[in-house]
Amino acid sequence: MKSSVSRLSLWLLLTPFLLWIVLLVLLPHLQMLRVSFQVRESWDTIAWGIEQYQNFFTESYYWRTFVRTGVMSLFTTFLTLIIAFPIAWYIARLARGRSKGILFLACLIPFWASELVRTYGWMILLRESGLFSSWLQALGWVDGPVEMLYNDVAVIIGLVYNGLLFMVVPLVTTLDGMDENLVEAGYDLGGGHGTVLREIVVPWAMPGIVSGCIVVFMLTLGSYLTPVLMGGKDSAWFTEQIFTQFITRFNWEQGAALGVLLLVLSSLIVWLGLKISGQSLRKVMG
Repeated sequence: MKSSVSRLSLWLLLTPFLLWIVLLVLLPHLQMLRVSFQVRESWDTIAWGIEQYQNFFTESYYWRTFVRTGVMSLFTTFLTLIIAFPIAWYIARLARGRSKGILFLACLIPFWASELVRTYGWMILLRESGLFSSWLQALGWVDGPVEMLYNDVAVIIGLVYNGLLFMVVPLVTTLDGMDENLVEAGYDLGGGHGTVLREIVVPWAMPGIVSGCIVVFMLTLGSYLTPVLMGGKDSAWFTEQIFTQFITRFNWEQGAALGVLLLVLSSLIVWLGLKISGQSLRKVMG
């Protein structure tokens, strides 16, 4: 009787999660996959084929934007890691007492606002009449207003800022559990800063590094608002192509195919990252 009650409690606890996975993740993706193989011959006639995928490979603008989005997402993830690691190290290993909580809260507060608000905040700072342009003019480094928006650099700044917290949190969690004696032993054995970092700190923090990189990469690859608002005409992002097919052209078949390809790309890169780092998804995600 007791085991039956425990089993029932477990299923009741898992039911909301299973419903969320099935109804909001699995079924929509299966439907998108099905639509991607549809070929609309007329308004009331549908055939099946791979025409949408052929369009992707024959239309250079599609696959060039696809590759460009993947490369820039990887670069953004790497840059986010480089910026987040010292922040996480200071919070986890150097900050003491109340200052640790204050610093962590300082990383968290900007994310109380939506991505749209944060993006508009950066647009205000980077526009030609913004704060950075005014500083450069006040210092005499430029003769007039400087437009820092609508280019790849502005897009990367926005994406790194939006992904920073998702890199800091797993790194802080991992580094906080590292034994201080390991670092001291590394120095006692004659290791320098670089050796200790490479041989002790990074291997210990690898689950947090991989976990943060996966989350940031997925968020960056699937981002829409930041590339569209902060990028220019030459800063095309693949999600913009998907939006255009679904909303502007009402070509759901082509939009679904592009969405499937983006999912395949993200899954492939995550799988390669796990293989190269020697981590498993179960270990990385705790």
